[in-house]
Amino acid sequence: MNSPHLVVIGCGFAGLELIKHLNKSPYRITVLDKNNYFNFQPLMYQVASGGLGPDAIAYPLRKIISKMPNVTFRMAEVLEVDLKNNTVKTTVGDIPFDYLCIATGAKTNFFGNKVLETHCMQLKSIPDALDIRSDILQELEKALSETDTGKIKRILNFVIVGGGPTGVETAGALAEIKNHVIPADYKELDPSLMQVYLIEASHRVLSAMSEISSAKAEEYLKELGVNVLTNTSVTAYDPSSGILTLSDGSVVETDTVIWTAGVMGKTLEGIDTHYIAKGNRYKVDAFNRLEGFENVFVIGDLAYMTADEAYPNGHPMVATVAQQQGRALAKNLLRKLKNKPLTPFKYFNKGSMATVGRHKAVVEIGKIKIQGYLAWFGWMFLHLMYIVGFRNRTVVFVNWLWNYFTYQRAIRLIIRPFRQNVS
Repeated sequence: MNSPHLVVIGCGFAGLELIKHLNKSPYRITVLDKNNYFNFQPLMYQVASGGLGPDAIAYPLRKIISKMPNVTFRMAEVLEVDLKNNTVKTTVGDIPFDYLCIATGAKTNFFGNKVLETHCMQLKSIPDALDIRSDILQELEKALSETDTGKIKRILNFVIVGGGPTGVETAGALAEIKNHVIPADYKELDPSLMQVYLIEASHRVLSAMSEISSAKAEEYLKELGVNVLTNTSVTAYDPSSGILTLSDGSVVETDTVIWTAGVMGKTLEGIDTHYIAKGNRYKVDAFNRLEGFENVFVIGDLAYMTADEAYPNGHPMVATVAQQQGRALAKNLLRKLKNKPLTPFKYFNKGSMATVGRHKAVVEIGKIKIQGYLAWFGWMFLHLMYIVGFRNRTVVFVNWLWNYFTYQRAIRLIIRPFRQNVS
């Protein structure tokens, strides 16, 4: 039997699950990714806040596929997808395919505002996280040399825009730096001069969770000293003056704005915009096939599926959906080889969770809602189990243990320049 060639673009949660479940199958698989590592996105904020090093949440793709005899990897950027000729054009040459799976994930959505896109920081990659970490630490160092109180306040005002899980967790981590790191390591600084703002356009943070969990998360944030501004959006930002203008007319002077207010699909050149739906995602059928194609599949954040009755407006752009779609597609591709009918994808929601800080977390599993200590330990345990690689799990656990007993952030090296371009 001929071995059909499957090309997988992107090896995040969705792509990784797909190739793991097609390991040693008759498919010849070529994985394309611009990075040579898998990145555990849920803990990115801990790299940004100095709690973990980047190597703790990243794992080499070649190490993952070393025991997959039917899988090869090419570190490349995709230039164009030619669906008529079944070819992917990349920076390392053209790659033909029998089947194509697009799993490129999502990117930050700045809603068309080029000023914000240019001058705000984002948290979608390890380089982003390292930029934020260096930015925070450099601002603390800069504040030590400043004598003007007004300028110090501007330097030490940190603004996070977007009250989803990433925004909430980042705000909580920055608040813990203010409460524990500054008093211990920056004794010349008055911790009260550092202010953390979390700005959310809707009426509550964690809007995807219940009102109860949302209210508890906001309570936790305020206990840590975070300024939570709901029903508020950003209307303008002048990086030269540091003035961030809000929808209620108020302003915050800051040099650091971290944008976590939304994501959108990371589409590819060569695929007609006709196939793009809400959220810049590709329209797929119940089997994750790109509409109108039998051999092209889209999984993860980039897939916009309305065929799942429980999610008529598409699935949430979260890791659990991506993982389940990766596994489901692997099973369907194996069914194809046996000429069996494909099984439609149905998402099983295992629940939601978010952590704010030490002993402060919210977890929802069905109708069960857990808060506080138990939720926090549950959050840590679950994330620890999903990290790829025994070494990485060990490193994360040891760092968490050290942080727990010392109240310190282990990784506080300034190794990257500011990303911000002030004009």
